[in-house]
Amino acid sequence: MRIDRIKLISEMARRDLTVLKLAELSGVSRMTITSVRGGKTCSESTAKKLAAGLGVDPSELIAREGE
Repeated sequence: MRIDRIKLISEMARRDLTVLKLAELSGVSRMTITSVRGGKTCSESTAKKLAAGLGVDPSELIAREGE
């Protein structure tokens, strides 16, 4: 599953969250968050955890086909 990296970065900035703080809130490792921010794919479970840490619905972070 691919997270839209721009949406992820924007949400983090909007909430003034660092990678470390998001890692603490979501239970996802800093390395995984950095990889996802760089455009790597992740599991559905990771996407849900990141969305929960950001306080958004997972569908708001998912990259659309062709993006």
